[in-house]
Amino acid sequence: MQLSDFRNEPFTDFSQPENQQAFEAALSKVREEYLGRTWPCWIGGQEVSGKKTFEGRDPGDQSRHIGTYQELGAAEANRAVEQAYEAFPEWSRTDVQYRVDVFMRAAQALRERKHEFSAMLCYEVGKSWAEADGDTAEAIDFLEYYAGQMLETAQPQMVTPVAGEHNRMTYIPIGVGAIIPPWNFPLAIMAGMTAAALIAGNTVVLKPAEQSPAVAAMWLELMHEVGLPKNVLNFVTGPGEVVGAAMVKHPRTRFISFTGSRQVGLWIHEQSAKVQKGQQWMKRLVAEMGGKDSMLIDAECDLDAAVDAVIAAAYGFQGQKCSACSRAIVHQDVYDAFKDKLVPKVAAIKAGHPAEYGSNFGPVIDPDALKKSNDYIKIGKKEGKMLVGGGDAPDGGHYVMPHVFDGIAPDAKLAQDEVFGPVLALIKVKDFEEGLQVANNTDYGLTGSVFTDNEEHKKEAMDRFHVGNFYINRKCTGALVGAHPFGGFNMSGTDSKAGGPDYMLQFLQAKTISEKVN
Repeated sequence: MQLSDFRNEPFTDFSQPENQQAFEAALSKVREEYLGRTWPCWIGGQEVSGKKTFEGRDPGDQSRHIGTYQELGAAEANRAVEQAYEAFPEWSRTDVQYRVDVFMRAAQALRERKHEFSAMLCYEVGKSWAEADGDTAEAIDFLEYYAGQMLETAQPQMVTPVAGEHNRMTYIPIGVGAIIPPWNFPLAIMAGMTAAALIAGNTVVLKPAEQSPAVAAMWLELMHEVGLPKNVLNFVTGPGEVVGAAMVKHPRTRFISFTGSRQVGLWIHEQSAKVQKGQQWMKRLVAEMGGKDSMLIDAECDLDAAVDAVIAAAYGFQGQKCSACSRAIVHQDVYDAFKDKLVPKVAAIKAGHPAEYGSNFGPVIDPDALKKSNDYIKIGKKEGKMLVGGGDAPDGGHYVMPHVFDGIAPDAKLAQDEVFGPVLALIKVKDFEEGLQVANNTDYGLTGSVFTDNEEHKKEAMDRFHVGNFYINRKCTGALVGAHPFGGFNMSGTDSKAGGPDYMLQFLQAKTISEKVN
């Protein structure tokens, strides 16, 4: 496969009865065969158990046991890094085509079992059918895209000819990677981060988020089935502040790939800059750390389309996306009309368990997320007027109903802090210029969108709306691998552009070779 052959995995049309039946069957299979399992860790190609374990529960139904996982410590994390270091020389010298073939087989195997993985996402992290299907499709995309990209990167690189010399430049793997993915895209981002590092010829230690180890363990089993050597992918579970911290600090760790909160990302940035005893390199960091994303609604636009896009971006997966719209910045001339269209549609959103067909709004991930959202709802009531909030929610899970707050000042906490929940702030601006200034007034710079039919305003926003992923007349979520390379500015991270044409270079280093010839 070359990149020219890449096509995004199609999303499943669940309006078709046969697709509904197939997904219901997958949900049943996951309940019967996967839920409640005890999952091992893997270090140096061997199964590992911890002295302690921890459990996962369905965020939409706390009575449902998802799985039991090993609670490892710093000693096991350190051993995993050492084992990855020992496996690196052999794996790094494998033929590129061999590594690519492994991950192309993995993509096909995941495609054949996509509903099973999506079903686990419904239960483990509370994704609706459509959100789970999108997560799994993106995982398939990452595997195939990075495989094709590696084939192109492995081709001879162009250098300037010099008489009497034969010169070339090649990319080589760099070493052991600490892979620390998030819980909100626990298949796509996890698989993408890990696959890129491995396809490049590195070995890794993967520590999934404590909220979502089961789908990562399922993917690990799939990778073993398609022939990935077991010693190149070490799998450890446990507290991030213990296991993840040891991985970050270890002197054999060559690079860290992290997606998560700003607080943790900045701590990793600080730790990775410290040279440990025996360390021979400066560690690389690839970090995605969140956002405070805005959609700017101009006076001249399709207001109905803007309302629908804001709702989709603000409340998809309960607002638990770093790209989620948490601020609607609206021109004063259409502010009231925008509210009048928005409020009844948000108020009509019903909550339900995401495994149920047609339930598109589920729980937040855990008690901490529940508390955080509720704390910001209290803040919103002080900083503005609640237009939508409350309402009936299912019992037994971590449910927060959609909220909309009116009259939020651009510098208010609700307008500046990342909530990571279903809470939308409305900000009124006098004109398009003020709207752009407000859009850029946070510490973040991940995604943003403008709705406008004014061509000059489009050009102005393209130049000045300072985010890594900018959209015009569409929602600010839903980046596609290859089409929308993803990553942000400022405190949103290192702008590494996952799913983009240069992403693999994060995990490679260039070596120039010059030979004198007669």
